[in-house]
Amino acid sequence: MSSRLNVELNRLSLANPILVASGTFGYAREMAAYANFSKLGGVIPKTITPQPRAGNPTPRTVETASGMLNSIGLDNDGLDAFIAKHLDYLLSLGTAVIANIAGQNADEFAAMAERLGQYDKLAAIELNISCPNVSHGVDYGTDPAKTTEVIRRVREACPLPIIAKLTPNVTSIVQIAQAAADGGADAVSLVNTFQGMAINWRKRTPILGNVIGGLSGPAIKPLALRMVWQVSQKVKIPIIGVGGISNIDDVMEFLVAGASAVQIGTANFFDPTLATRLVDQLDEVVAAEGCRHVSELVGTLKTK
Repeated sequence: MSSRLNVELNRLSLANPILVASGTFGYAREMAAYANFSKLGGVIPKTITPQPRAGNPTPRTVETASGMLNSIGLDNDGLDAFIAKHLDYLLSLGTAVIANIAGQNADEFAAMAERLGQYDKLAAIELNISCPNVSHGVDYGTDPAKTTEVIRRVREACPLPIIAKLTPNVTSIVQIAQAAADGGADAVSLVNTFQGMAINWRKRTPILGNVIGGLSGPAIKPLALRMVWQVSQKVKIPIIGVGGISNIDDVMEFLVAGASAVQIGTANFFDPTLATRLVDQLDEVVAAEGCRHVSELVGTLKTK
């Protein structure tokens, strides 16, 4: 793999900027027939919680114009099962593995991080403080003081690099991103899903079992790009861009806007081979632009 694609996100080193987003790639086994894991910059398996969660009532997903609404509700088998059933496999894939965790309070986040921190082959931990589909899911991602607190607690409990995955459902994403930096986050992931809903007007009922879900896919890309650019202008930690990326031009837009890496999310559902192809395409674009390293393109947007 070309050395011009390697990425440094403070304490986190990646072979290239192309990652797959939590919740869209399962535990990687599901994608083994389609993806060359070793080519990816990293894999982020689905969110894990301290105890098993059954998730939200069905229906849990609905296709929308240029996107998808989901209300999975962090359905997972819990931390013990993740370690027993999935971790060894994930660590054998030949790429960086970033565990994504969610807790209902700072104590739970810190306890999970402390336990996962014992596995030094994990590349990092991504804190899901932005899930819109569970009780308390966004509490720590909408209050700057709580954002700083939970990241500080995790940083104290765990030696691994910390990424804060932030919700866009706030008045000022810059303020929350700065709070994450103040707490000691190595990077921020921008952004998680936007709250939305779908209605069957003839039945006068919501389509999702949980009524409200999170909107992802190409429909949110302009909004995510705006937030990445805004944060890049004010906050001095690396950004991982997320939101509607489905081709190499999308990747380049996020990099130029200020992201140092990207996550492929909803596109994995309709094209599970996309992420690995994007790595080669990115290398070609960097070379065609006459750059020695991909970092030369990050944050090069001209607004005047």
